[in-house]
Amino acid sequence: MTIMSLQSIGWNERFESAFAPHRGQGLEPARVVREERGRYLLLCDDRESAGELAGRLRHEARSRADLPAVGDWVAVRPGPSLAVIVGILPRSSAFLRKVAGEEAAEQVVAANVDTVFLMTGLDGDFNARRLERYLTAAWDSGAVPVVVLNKLDLAEDGDARIAEVEALAMGTPVVAVSALERRGLDGLLPWLAPGRTVALLGSSGVGKSTLVNALLGEERQATGAVREDDSRGRHTTTHRELVPLPGGALLLDTPGMRELQLWGDEAGLEEAFADIAALASSCRFRDCSHAGEPECAVRAAVAGGALDEGRLASWHKLQRELRRLATRQDARARAAEQARWKEITRSMKHHPKAGRWR
Repeated sequence: MTIMSLQSIGWNERFESAFAPHRGQGLEPARVVREERGRYLLLCDDRESAGELAGRLRHEARSRADLPAVGDWVAVRPGPSLAVIVGILPRSSAFLRKVAGEEAAEQVVAANVDTVFLMTGLDGDFNARRLERYLTAAWDSGAVPVVVLNKLDLAEDGDARIAEVEALAMGTPVVAVSALERRGLDGLLPWLAPGRTVALLGSSGVGKSTLVNALLGEERQATGAVREDDSRGRHTTTHRELVPLPGGALLLDTPGMRELQLWGDEAGLEEAFADIAALASSCRFRDCSHAGEPECAVRAAVAGGALDEGRLASWHKLQRELRRLATRQDARARAAEQARWKEITRSMKHHPKAGRWR
């Protein structure tokens, strides 16, 4: 990575203020530009450095989200060969997803990004319901979402598909490009200003690596063909990395996600489905579930053709997922609290002065 100053990669007054307590301890600020198997590549002021976690930071982490992610600003203790990461500055934004399986734990996909490019293809892999899921997660992240429709060169009816996405995106900017043909890329420039960080997110095969190469003007990232039967691709990007662009912006490239399980609350759902939220205000019951109650404005809109029934079904599905997640989070929090009190009780029993309390 080209050596850059901290200011050129997003350091600002907010992070400077958060770092103030660390300056008196001989620590330096750095940004995580790559992470692989617990080892980090950091950009300190005008130099790169390999990094590792301090044992205390690893020990005190309650979940994966408490460990550094690509895009994070961290406090490091410089060393001759390795910098030791001793703290993580509060994140301005974080695109999160639930880890695979039944565990109620989150994974930080991208940290401290200004914009998320939600990328999908205009080929046979296009899926409106998947895009609604990504939009819900993006609105929860704290970053600005932009929908990037790639493979314009393969679209059978591009204008109709773009209009469909603009309708479901509810005011979120939609930009259609052909990364392969370097077409439409100027439409992305408003979000690629110097010092700004943009995360590139999407499923495998949507052309993220091809877009990175197009924006760089060189073939840096490996690309792969998609399957002819369903237009799905294999992972060609294997790790997350901050990539500096010629114009001064930073692109946080990520591997394609085979699935995106939501991690957040229903605020993101309300933003992504603002049309349903607006209709719900006219329902007879304030807590209407839009599943059969009388005088439901949302169901009436479906019956009248003003709202697509598939979109309402998608809303129901994502809402159920978020509510199940909330239940699991509550259970995990109760279990953690019980474990904490057990440890406190155990410590008191073995304390030399414990008898005074008996």
